[in-house]
Amino acid sequence: MAADERKNTNSNEPPKKQPRPQNRNNRNNLNGFRNNNDDSPTGKVMKTAMIWLFIFGFVVVMYMLVNSGQQSEVSVTYTEYKQFLDAGKIESATITKSQLNDFVFHGVLREKVSILNPKGTGQIEIQRFFTRLGVLDTDAEKVWAEKGITWRYEEGDSQWVGWLVSFLPWMVLIGVYFFIMRRMQGGGPGGTRGIFSFGRARARLISENAKKVTFEDVAGADEAKYELQEIIEFLRDPDKFQRLGGKIPHGVLMLGPPGTGKTLLARAVAGEADVPFFSISGADFVEMFVGVGASRVRDLFEQAKRSAPCIIFIDEIDAVGRHRGAGLGGGHDEREQTLNQLLVEMDGFEQNSGIIVIAATNRPDVLDPALLRPGRFDRQVVVDRPDVKGREGILRVHGRNIPLASDVDFEIIARGTPGLSGADLANLMNEAALFAARRNSDAVTMDDIESAKDKILMGVERKSMVISEKEKEVTAYHEMGHALAGKLLPHSDPVHKVTIIPRGRALGVTSYVPNEDAHTYSKDYLETRLITLLAGRAAEIIVFNQLTTGAGNDIERATMLARKMVCEWGMSEKIGPLNFASKEEEVFLAREMSHPRQHSDETARLIDEEIRRIVTNSMQKAEQLLRENIDMLHKSSKILLEREVLDAEELDKIMRGEELPPRLKNGQNGHVSSASATDAPNNPPPDAPAKPEITPPVA
Repeated sequence: MAADERKNTNSNEPPKKQPRPQNRNNRNNLNGFRNNNDDSPTGKVMKTAMIWLFIFGFVVVMYMLVNSGQQSEVSVTYTEYKQFLDAGKIESATITKSQLNDFVFHGVLREKVSILNPKGTGQIEIQRFFTRLGVLDTDAEKVWAEKGITWRYEEGDSQWVGWLVSFLPWMVLIGVYFFIMRRMQGGGPGGTRGIFSFGRARARLISENAKKVTFEDVAGADEAKYELQEIIEFLRDPDKFQRLGGKIPHGVLMLGPPGTGKTLLARAVAGEADVPFFSISGADFVEMFVGVGASRVRDLFEQAKRSAPCIIFIDEIDAVGRHRGAGLGGGHDEREQTLNQLLVEMDGFEQNSGIIVIAATNRPDVLDPALLRPGRFDRQVVVDRPDVKGREGILRVHGRNIPLASDVDFEIIARGTPGLSGADLANLMNEAALFAARRNSDAVTMDDIESAKDKILMGVERKSMVISEKEKEVTAYHEMGHALAGKLLPHSDPVHKVTIIPRGRALGVTSYVPNEDAHTYSKDYLETRLITLLAGRAAEIIVFNQLTTGAGNDIERATMLARKMVCEWGMSEKIGPLNFASKEEEVFLAREMSHPRQHSDETARLIDEEIRRIVTNSMQKAEQLLRENIDMLHKSSKILLEREVLDAEELDKIMRGEELPPRLKNGQNGHVSSASATDAPNNPPPDAPAKPEITPPVA
């Protein structure tokens, strides 16, 4: 879903946003909530740097202490030691035993003497020195005594060294322990990645400074915008509603197919509301440990209370809100615990005034009934696929940042794309921009958009696929059978294009564009649809007197459509207005595993006969229609074989017997909305009363 134009003056337009008086208390609460969060990544880096700086300083200090007593000593050679000894210059000495089992002589001279600098050139004055003596004997002590030297023996290593060697491993282990514990307690960004913080909610608080999406950026969902706009008004001015006895709704559930803009609407609510907006996915509650999800629900609502009034958005709530009691076995289900806690928080056992929960899902059928009742989700907003005006508005929004050529008409594009969601239309405009970029064009043209439509709805053109002339001829007659049936039958959708260029899994495609979006379908339309589906097979039989596999997808869809007519829509005179459709409900919904047939064998036989009769009669009507127009079939098929692509205007000229102008080399326009394709992907037939999907390719 995309954005709407600002000049829209529809009576159902949401009320304009009124300036909200600043609530100082709410702002203070919000600031307090932010201050309670873990530090920012910059602050964490600074803290880590300070810790490592402290450790480095500690090591340096310890090294200085260890070497404090030896900084004034100078290492001398054994020869210099003998000279000092013979000259009687040594006053006292300390003998230590090193780890190499030899003795080190630490001497103190009676006065300073000059010697060569062992580290360079020049002379230095020393009074303390040391040298290695190797193994001592009694003769050495006698010489020391004769020279008047006083000496003593000490332990080989310093006490500081011994202490450091003993305790350094323990210090390292303690440091590693504290580091790991800090990470486990939430050392990551946001403070929610620690093993001891798995009970904390992982909701993201939408920043007020972030780029905002507003309701002006949303199109194709006016009713949903109105409902959500009223919710925002509740939060801005609750007295306006409470003076009449109204209560702020607890929750809003947005339902709709994928790609219709549910999450975009929630982002628009965050952009419109001047209140804190917490965003979280339903899967973030579920963990392997029982009770973690419930703990996160409690923590989420505690955070919301500190920032009330506020909005909580839970995306894909079906991940946590599925029907309880699911499965065949018993057990302590973590998801059920989480759902129970969510029900309690939303039920008002605790006063959560000013907290509104907005949830989104495309699977409302699997949600627990207790979650859907009023008092929890008071409002259910359906976000359906957009109509033609909505699609036009969506295309305009996604085309705002794309340079467009003068021939681009969004109205025509919107009319030719029934059933597409907002996400599909966004992809359409993006693909069109890519097509234009490949041509090195400065603007996106209508041809680019049509090519993008072809790619999305029919598949990528397979230029490298080698097809024999015979197979190509069969495909041409097959597709022209579809096209002629669509042109000749009164209740058919207008034919938009027919092509025999392979796309996706289809060897050829016949496309149809409805004149308007339909919500219900008549029996005449469905019977016409059956004839056009089977006209391709009929053309093969009439011209080539053979059957091919190219009609497999057509037969599948025709059979499915006939079955729906008989079993669901009551369009069989013999069966009557009865429903015999089998509802294939899943086991996880805690419903019965087996689905016993609700009708007799005789009724099943009648159903099969009616389906066969409807499909067979449609096949006979298709053959009769093409035999009556066999000359037109041959003529148009040969033209299609030559040109490979025919649009609606060219088909009209062929039907009128006019000659076609030569086609430009790059002049391929056109696209599909309802198509029929040989061996095309399986697209379901239209289901009344739902909005129509893209009419599937006919083969």
